[in-house]
Amino acid sequence: MDRRFSDLTAACQADWRAYTEHDFVRALGAGTLEADAFRHYLQQDYLFLIHFARAYALAAYKSRDLDELRQAFDGLKTILDVELDLHRGFCRDWGIGEDDLAALPEARATLAYTRFVLDAGSRGDLLDLRVALAPCLVGYGEIANWLRAQPFTVRGDANPYDAWIAMYQGDEFQSAMQAEIAWLDARLAEVTPARFDQLARLFRDATRLEIDFWQMGLDRAD
Repeated sequence: MDRRFSDLTAACQADWRAYTEHDFVRALGAGTLEADAFRHYLQQDYLFLIHFARAYALAAYKSRDLDELRQAFDGLKTILDVELDLHRGFCRDWGIGEDDLAALPEARATLAYTRFVLDAGSRGDLLDLRVALAPCLVGYGEIANWLRAQPFTVRGDANPYDAWIAMYQGDEFQSAMQAEIAWLDARLAEVTPARFDQLARLFRDATRLEIDFWQMGLDRAD
């Protein structure tokens, strides 16, 4: 039986919904999230992006052909040249300077998720790594699309978080999300039932760590 990315989310449906519809996400959409909670999230997400870049470097090492190597390089370059610059811009807009970012300690939720991803990639193959990363890459795109459909979501200047939502609704991110889903669909279609069960557990654990990351932001936890 062919498997697809949607089978991963179906295998941990309650956790996936708890992640994509978290109270932090809902407050972002409604524009009611406390500013200090968003600042804390932004700072920790900056640190996460640095480790995300390391994960793409690991993906290059794990690549078995030129196409996979190019994909890993493109992902790494996008994070370093585009996403981190955009993130620093968001931080500046919210009163977080370069010196603040350079001196940031990692919160426990940041440590847990980033090291989990890197460990999954180190121990496993490229599919393990990209399944562990999928809740972030695919999840943020799905969250933005979910918020767009919700009646409580406030758009425009009335919502201080509208620019964040719009970034993940944008064509560039949505295209990257769809490309990742297509890559995962093609690989998951070839795995055995036992291998799929392993990957589903990996995806579930990564999703739970994403839930913790939202909660870390909401609680401003260290």
